[in-house]
Amino acid sequence: MVRPRPQPERPVGAELPGWGLEMTPGSDRRGIFGTDGIRGEVGRPPMTPEWVLKLGWAAGRVLGRDHAHRGVVIGKDTRNSGYLFESALESGLSAAGASVFLLGPFPTPGVSYITTAIGAAAGIVISASHNPYMDNGIKFFGPDGRKLPDTLEREIEDRLREPLQLVSLSALGQVRRLDDASDRYLEFCLASVPPDMNLSGWTICVDCAHGATYRLAPALFERLGARVIPIGVDPNGLNINDQVGSLHPEALSQAVRAHHADLGVAFDGDGDRVILVDAEGQVVDGDALLYILACDRLEENRLTGPVVGTVMTNLGLEETLRERQIAFCRAPVGDRHVLACLEAEGGVLGGESSGHLINLDLSPTGDGIISALQVIRASWRQARPLSSLVQGLHRYPQQTVNVSWPRECALPNAEAMEQDLKTAKFLLGTPARILIRPSGTEPLLRVTVEGGQTGSLEQATAQLVARLTQLRDASR
Repeated sequence: MVRPRPQPERPVGAELPGWGLEMTPGSDRRGIFGTDGIRGEVGRPPMTPEWVLKLGWAAGRVLGRDHAHRGVVIGKDTRNSGYLFESALESGLSAAGASVFLLGPFPTPGVSYITTAIGAAAGIVISASHNPYMDNGIKFFGPDGRKLPDTLEREIEDRLREPLQLVSLSALGQVRRLDDASDRYLEFCLASVPPDMNLSGWTICVDCAHGATYRLAPALFERLGARVIPIGVDPNGLNINDQVGSLHPEALSQAVRAHHADLGVAFDGDGDRVILVDAEGQVVDGDALLYILACDRLEENRLTGPVVGTVMTNLGLEETLRERQIAFCRAPVGDRHVLACLEAEGGVLGGESSGHLINLDLSPTGDGIISALQVIRASWRQARPLSSLVQGLHRYPQQTVNVSWPRECALPNAEAMEQDLKTAKFLLGTPARILIRPSGTEPLLRVTVEGGQTGSLEQATAQLVARLTQLRDASR
């Protein structure tokens, strides 16, 4: 039985079904940890080698406390700065007495899995996910494979204020590579689908964004018998997410059509997001993937609790799921919030429009490879093409635009935007949703407008962006 839906924190100035400003905790304005770890431009605080070394020491003191002998797992994506920060973290952790297991380029969810599989004290990922190569970041996992709770993040921040103290020479942490990690993670992913699932005769285009999945993902689909057309599998340290991957599906759509493939799969730079492309080259985003997985689980009686989306999830998905008697909850943006809602409500399926999906009964964190496998499993089990699986999903027109917003600029308030929001709502009609919120990973405001027709949607969005640009320039 599904428990009552929790009431989400209402955005400032909001009128249901959700329009206004969302300046909630979890943005990059809450300490050094944003919605997805620490992230920034390489060479500028906090992403400097000396600071990351100190971070490694602080994390070693906190996460390795009483369990330093269990070690800390470190994986990274394919940015050239990953070598720099890998060495810095090694030094800091060793100085704190924590041993290190190096994975090299490895998907973020794979680091989560390996951390639990070997009983490590913690896992660390060096990645800026979908950001360009100029950025990098640090993500942490606890021994249970989940993102760190706020209490531990604050404790690490507190330790950063202390002077670095070296443990005794006999207690220094040691470093070694974990050579069988890729095989372990592949077997874990394959175990999420039936052992008789055979994709012989299928052609799948796989876009790895020149990122962390560039070896593992093509190998996995080949193991299942598919003919694989790889894209974005030639990382050079500078081309991660560059016109490829889940943020840029155009190349994948073109490849699917050119090779007459059954479908295409695109990951982001660190492999925790995925979007798919059907045989006609049409993009199937995170909202559509949630719909496919929810309906497939319902048919097999494997869906428990509500499906969890975020404030960015298209209203049409919520309405369509409820027509099928599937409960739906909204959480703030960020996989940690989706996970918290799933655990509170006893759910197993949730995610974001970006393709960051959580199958909680299979993995404790968003996993692009496992999510892709579950969608392909649904297509294989039902003997239906991907395009058929999304039929019946109603969606309202939606557009998201990013507005550059330097961290030193004050955030807009409800009073300053009141008339603009009313004008936009008038243009859109009913239903309409407008959400303006700070990114948790980049110095941006994200403006999401939903409803109306194409013309009114674009007009409302343009007017809001113009007003925000005016407020930003005036606050400098």
